[in-house]
Amino acid sequence: MTSHPMAALVAIAPLAVVFLLLVWRRWTARQVMPVGLGLTVLVGWLYWKIPWTQMAAAAVRGLVVTGELLYIIFGALLLLYVLKHSGAVATIRHGFERISPDRRVQAVIVAWAFGAFIEATSGFGTPAAVAGPLLVILGFPPMAAVVATLIIQSTPVSFGAVGTPIRIGVHRGLYQQASVAAFLRQYFLPEGSHSVSSAVATAAGPTGWTEALEGP
Repeated sequence: MTSHPMAALVAIAPLAVVFLLLVWRRWTARQVMPVGLGLTVLVGWLYWKIPWTQMAAAAVRGLVVTGELLYIIFGALLLLYVLKHSGAVATIRHGFERISPDRRVQAVIVAWAFGAFIEATSGFGTPAAVAGPLLVILGFPPMAAVVATLIIQSTPVSFGAVGTPIRIGVHRGLYQQASVAAFLRQYFLPEGSHSVSSAVATAAGPTGWTEALEGP
């Protein structure tokens, strides 16, 4: 029987190799991604014995999802370049300078407020592709613009792309209780427990609920 730590190490191996090649060896994404794909296919075939047809279907599905993401990001970049070449960027810059010359205020308005709006309507990394360049246009150093955008955009991710994470998470978490319960019984519930509630009650003990409600 395969141990869970070993399976976790094997599963993370392609990601670790991609990370090392990108960060340590400074390879380009065009060079690294085929290596990551090859390692993933090799691990899936040798370790998990995944059929070739299933891996090919997963690769095709990945290409389709990539196309959807590129389509969304293309629209965001198109908007940015339209603003740039139409002269609207200068107007936006002067407008923000009239609101406040403080870069902290500008970062909150552009990266958080405007970025959260784009995340809610588009998602899939679009705020980083739009808000980051806008901050650079406003005079932010490129590294500061990227860091501020990525940190702030961790907040509205849960309702990004018109609430896709919430809708998918709630649907799969609440409406597929049988599969969730089977997973919990297999890996987390103690022997003799037949439901999630009984497992929690067993873990809490006879006085656990009272202590949890009353607090320390």
